[in-house]
Amino acid sequence: MRKRPLGKTGLEVSELCLGTWGLCGDAYGAVEESQQDAVIERAVALGITAFETADCYARGTMETRLGRLVPTQGDFVIVTKIGTNRETMPRKKDFSPTFLKQSIEKSQTRLARPLDVVLLHNPSLRAFEKKETCATLQELKEKGTLKAWGASVGTVQSAEAAIAQGAQVVELVYNAFSSKDLQEISEQIREKGVAVLGRSVLAHGLLCGGWSRFKTFQNGDHRRERWTVDQFKKRIDQVSALRTLMGDDIQSTRAGALRFALCNEQLSCAVIGPRSTMQLDQLVREAGEGPPYIPTDRLRRLEVQLAEVGITAVEPTKPKPPSSPADPAASTNPEAGTAPSGAVQ
Repeated sequence: MRKRPLGKTGLEVSELCLGTWGLCGDAYGAVEESQQDAVIERAVALGITAFETADCYARGTMETRLGRLVPTQGDFVIVTKIGTNRETMPRKKDFSPTFLKQSIEKSQTRLARPLDVVLLHNPSLRAFEKKETCATLQELKEKGTLKAWGASVGTVQSAEAAIAQGAQVVELVYNAFSSKDLQEISEQIREKGVAVLGRSVLAHGLLCGGWSRFKTFQNGDHRRERWTVDQFKKRIDQVSALRTLMGDDIQSTRAGALRFALCNEQLSCAVIGPRSTMQLDQLVREAGEGPPYIPTDRLRRLEVQLAEVGITAVEPTKPKPPSSPADPAASTNPEAGTAPSGAVQ
């Protein structure tokens, strides 16, 4: 498994990171506990050293599972996200110093190890206006409670605000249909040496290329509400643009989409979300043998093909409207705001 530096944190991570939102059962429906264990154990065996989770995934049990199965020895890095209070009804975001400190203590107990990377979980722009939010994480870093901190964001504005306040790691959507956010903050990333985790590299399965225009999703699957019928049909038609990446050892749009993400050197790792060992093995195999992940001429053709189906590389990014006057980030979905912006909503 190839490694990349995690920005200037001093940590190194595998270029593929095992994300656990789908694995925990909250996103796409239930996953057997034995299967969850098997996927994590297989990831370790394959050389994956980066794992991404959140304290609210399966009400904290995913942190506990990672704490039990990911070795404490070696260069393994667990990234966890905090700031979602699931004890309230409706659940809401809470980035107050008191709540953050309590959350970090609980995460450390569940993970059974010193904390590596802690991210604010989808904070609103307003959350960054309260200087004590980031100051709390920076203070804990200086005390040695955690090695690095940052934010998992849904907008360019939130990413910029996090970086301005010293975030060392930023997680955002990055895929072939939605690359503009990272492009817009590329210079800041370079100047500050900020690490970038790219999530939704397959756009929740859309870019795998295996769906028909009439596919439906079961109850409990967040994709059921993600697109309208017309939007979904349009997205399926747009996926055909990825076929221009196929050839030689790229035998599917899924492989092309994954390698598109890995082509970006600013990405410390691509967060993948397999729900079975078979899916994990497929993704690791399709990541290929290393750079160049995709020939330059095919990437150029892809840009043309995307434009022809209505997807441009860079578009103005508009901030999302507040969900409520009290808390713009409040949501019943802890992953709200993580859908690819622009072409895929």
